[in-house]
Amino acid sequence: MNEESAQSEYTSIAPCREQCVYTSCYCEENVWKLCEYVKDQGTCSLDEVYAVFISNERKTIPIWKQKSSRGDQPVIWDYHVILLHADKQGQSFIYDLDTILPFPCLFDVYSKEAFRSDQHLKPAFWRKLRVIPGDAYLKKFASDRSHMKDSDGKWRTSPPPYPCLETSESKMNLDDFICMDARTGYGEVYNLLDFVQHFKRK
Repeated sequence: MNEESAQSEYTSIAPCREQCVYTSCYCEENVWKLCEYVKDQGTCSLDEVYAVFISNERKTIPIWKQKSSRGDQPVIWDYHVILLHADKQGQSFIYDLDTILPFPCLFDVYSKEAFRSDQHLKPAFWRKLRVIPGDAYLKKFASDRSHMKDSDGKWRTSPPPYPCLETSESKMNLDDFICMDARTGYGEVYNLLDFVQHFKRK
Protein backbone atom coordinates (compact mmCIF):
# COMPACT_ATOMS: atom_id res chain seq x y z
CA MET A 1 0.00 0.00 0.00
CA ASN A 2 1.47 3.37 -0.93
CA GLU A 3 1.46 6.46 1.28
CA GLU A 4 -1.50 8.13 -0.42
CA SER A 5 -3.81 5.14 -0.16
CA ALA A 6 -2.69 4.50 3.43
CA GLN A 7 -3.60 8.09 4.29
CA SER A 8 -6.93 7.98 2.44
CA GLU A 9 -8.05 4.68 4.01
CA TYR A 10 -7.30 5.90 7.51
CA THR A 11 -10.07 7.34 9.69
CA SER A 12 -8.94 10.25 11.84
CA ILE A 13 -9.33 9.83 15.60
CA ALA A 14 -9.53 13.61 16.15
CA PRO A 15 -11.76 16.43 14.93
CA CYS A 16 -10.52 18.37 11.91
CA ARG A 17 -7.68 20.74 12.74
CA GLU A 18 -9.94 23.81 12.92
CA GLN A 19 -12.21 22.15 15.49
CA CYS A 20 -9.49 20.93 17.85
CA VAL A 21 -8.90 22.64 21.17
CA TYR A 22 -5.79 24.67 20.37
CA THR A 23 -3.75 27.35 22.12
CA SER A 24 -0.53 28.54 20.49
CA CYS A 25 2.63 27.65 22.51
CA TYR A 26 0.73 25.20 24.77
CA CYS A 27 1.42 22.03 22.75
CA GLU A 28 1.44 19.82 25.88
CA GLU A 29 -2.12 20.88 26.70
CA ASN A 30 -3.29 20.67 23.07
CA VAL A 31 -2.17 17.03 23.03
CA TRP A 32 -3.76 16.38 26.44
CA LYS A 33 -7.04 17.67 24.99
CA LEU A 34 -6.66 15.36 21.97
CA CYS A 35 -6.17 12.38 24.32
CA GLU A 36 -9.23 13.49 26.27
CA TYR A 37 -11.24 13.66 23.02
CA VAL A 38 -10.22 10.09 22.07
CA LYS A 39 -11.17 8.85 25.53
CA ASP A 40 -14.52 10.68 25.65
CA GLN A 41 -15.57 9.97 22.04
CA GLY A 42 -14.10 6.45 21.84
CA THR A 43 -12.66 7.15 18.38
CA CYS A 44 -10.08 4.42 19.02
CA SER A 45 -8.77 2.41 21.94
CA LEU A 46 -6.80 4.71 24.26
CA ASP A 47 -3.98 2.15 24.35
CA GLU A 48 -3.21 2.98 20.70
CA VAL A 49 -2.54 6.63 21.55
CA TYR A 50 0.63 8.24 22.92
CA ALA A 51 1.75 11.73 23.91
CA VAL A 52 5.27 12.25 22.54
CA PHE A 53 7.51 14.88 24.14
CA ILE A 54 10.49 15.87 22.00
CA SER A 55 13.43 17.59 23.68
CA ASN A 56 17.05 16.98 24.72
CA GLU A 57 19.47 17.86 27.51
CA ARG A 58 20.07 21.35 26.09
CA LYS A 59 16.41 21.98 25.21
CA THR A 60 17.32 22.80 21.59
CA ILE A 61 15.46 20.65 19.09
CA PRO A 62 14.92 21.49 15.42
CA ILE A 63 11.61 20.58 13.79
CA TRP A 64 10.83 21.36 10.17
CA LYS A 65 7.48 22.10 8.51
CA GLN A 66 6.14 24.07 11.45
CA LYS A 67 3.66 26.92 10.98
CA SER A 68 6.22 29.32 12.44
CA SER A 69 9.02 28.08 10.13
CA ARG A 70 10.58 30.56 7.72
CA GLY A 71 11.01 28.96 4.32
CA ASP A 72 12.76 25.63 4.71
CA GLN A 73 14.32 26.53 8.06
CA PRO A 74 13.47 24.46 11.12
CA VAL A 75 12.00 25.97 14.26
CA ILE A 76 14.26 25.40 17.27
CA TRP A 77 11.95 24.51 20.16
CA ASP A 78 12.97 23.90 23.77
CA TYR A 79 10.45 21.07 23.57
CA HIS A 80 7.50 20.10 21.43
CA VAL A 81 4.62 17.65 21.96
CA ILE A 82 2.75 15.63 19.35
CA LEU A 83 0.17 12.84 19.47
CA LEU A 84 1.05 9.43 18.04
CA HIS A 85 -1.63 6.96 16.99
CA ALA A 86 -0.20 3.46 16.48
CA ASP A 87 -3.16 1.42 15.22
CA LYS A 88 -3.72 -2.33 15.41
CA GLN A 89 -2.89 -2.71 11.70
CA GLY A 90 0.71 -1.62 12.31
CA GLN A 91 0.22 1.87 10.89
CA SER A 92 1.20 5.00 12.77
CA PHE A 93 -0.04 8.55 12.35
CA ILE A 94 1.13 11.84 13.88
CA TYR A 95 -1.19 14.61 15.04
CA ASP A 96 0.71 17.91 15.28
CA LEU A 97 -1.40 21.06 15.52
CA ASP A 98 1.65 23.24 14.79
CA THR A 99 2.69 21.64 11.51
CA ILE A 100 1.91 22.60 7.91
CA LEU A 101 1.91 18.88 7.06
CA PRO A 102 -1.45 17.04 6.91
CA PHE A 103 -3.41 16.55 10.13
CA PRO A 104 -3.17 13.65 10.77
CA CYS A 105 0.07 12.83 8.94
CA LEU A 106 1.36 9.37 8.08
CA PHE A 107 4.22 8.61 10.48
CA ASP A 108 6.77 7.87 7.74
CA VAL A 109 5.97 11.17 6.01
CA TYR A 110 6.13 13.19 9.23
CA SER A 111 9.42 11.68 10.35
CA LYS A 112 10.98 12.26 6.92
CA GLU A 113 9.68 15.84 6.53
CA ALA A 114 9.55 17.21 10.08
CA PHE A 115 12.27 15.26 11.92
CA ARG A 116 14.57 14.48 8.99
CA SER A 117 17.68 12.98 10.60
CA ASP A 118 20.15 13.67 13.40
CA GLN A 119 22.96 12.56 11.10
CA HIS A 120 23.89 16.02 9.82
CA LEU A 121 23.17 17.90 13.05
CA LYS A 122 25.59 18.84 15.81
CA PRO A 123 25.06 16.64 18.90
CA ALA A 124 23.56 19.64 20.76
CA PHE A 125 20.56 19.39 18.39
CA TRP A 126 20.00 15.62 18.50
CA ARG A 127 16.41 14.81 19.40
CA LYS A 128 15.15 12.51 22.15
CA LEU A 129 11.53 11.47 22.51
CA ARG A 130 9.57 10.49 25.59
CA VAL A 131 6.58 8.35 24.58
CA ILE A 132 3.81 8.25 27.18
CA PRO A 133 0.66 6.10 26.87
CA GLY A 134 -2.43 8.30 26.46
CA ASP A 135 -4.14 6.93 29.56
CA ALA A 136 -1.11 7.65 31.76
CA TYR A 137 -0.80 11.11 30.26
CA LEU A 138 -4.42 11.99 31.09
CA LYS A 139 -4.04 10.70 34.66
CA LYS A 140 -0.56 12.00 35.52
CA PHE A 141 0.15 15.25 33.66
CA ALA A 142 -0.25 18.57 35.50
CA SER A 143 0.66 22.14 34.60
CA ASP A 144 0.05 25.41 36.44
CA ARG A 145 1.41 27.24 33.32
CA SER A 146 4.02 29.08 35.40
CA HIS A 147 6.62 28.34 32.72
CA MET A 148 4.71 30.72 30.44
CA LYS A 149 5.07 33.74 32.74
CA ASP A 150 7.96 36.19 32.70
CA SER A 151 9.82 37.39 35.80
CA ASP A 152 7.11 40.02 36.40
CA GLY A 153 4.40 37.36 36.34
CA LYS A 154 3.02 38.48 32.98
CA TRP A 155 1.97 35.91 30.38
CA ARG A 156 4.45 35.44 27.54
CA THR A 157 1.60 33.99 25.50
CA SER A 158 -2.08 34.03 26.48
CA PRO A 159 -3.08 30.83 28.31
CA PRO A 160 -5.90 28.47 27.32
CA PRO A 161 -9.39 29.56 28.42
CA TYR A 162 -10.07 26.42 30.49
CA PRO A 163 -8.72 25.73 34.02
CA CYS A 164 -5.16 24.44 34.54
CA LEU A 165 -4.72 20.69 34.23
CA GLU A 166 -3.96 19.10 37.58
CA THR A 167 -4.14 15.76 39.35
CA SER A 168 -4.73 14.80 42.98
CA GLU A 169 -0.94 14.32 43.26
CA SER A 170 0.36 17.39 41.47
CA LYS A 171 -0.34 20.89 40.21
CA MET A 172 2.88 21.12 38.14
CA ASN A 173 5.05 18.28 36.82
CA LEU A 174 5.72 19.44 33.25
CA ASP A 175 9.49 19.17 33.77
CA ASP A 176 9.16 15.43 34.48
CA PHE A 177 7.79 15.01 30.95
CA ILE A 178 10.28 17.31 29.21
CA CYS A 179 13.19 15.63 31.01
CA MET A 180 14.87 13.04 28.77
CA ASP A 181 16.46 10.99 31.55
CA ALA A 182 15.07 7.51 30.93
CA ARG A 183 15.43 6.63 34.64
CA THR A 184 12.72 9.08 35.71
CA GLY A 185 9.22 10.09 34.67
CA TYR A 186 6.61 8.26 32.62
CA GLY A 187 6.77 6.27 29.41
CA GLU A 188 9.81 5.27 27.35
CA VAL A 189 12.63 7.51 26.15
CA TYR A 190 14.07 6.92 22.65
CA ASN A 191 16.70 8.53 20.49
CA LEU A 192 15.31 9.62 17.13
CA LEU A 193 16.58 6.64 15.15
CA ASP A 194 15.15 4.07 17.59
CA PHE A 195 11.84 5.94 17.76
CA VAL A 196 11.46 5.93 13.97
CA GLN A 197 12.43 2.24 13.72
CA HIS A 198 9.98 1.32 16.46
CA PHE A 199 6.91 3.09 15.10
CA LYS A 200 7.36 3.13 11.32
CA ARG A 201 5.00 1.05 9.20
CA LYS A 202 5.34 -2.64 9.97
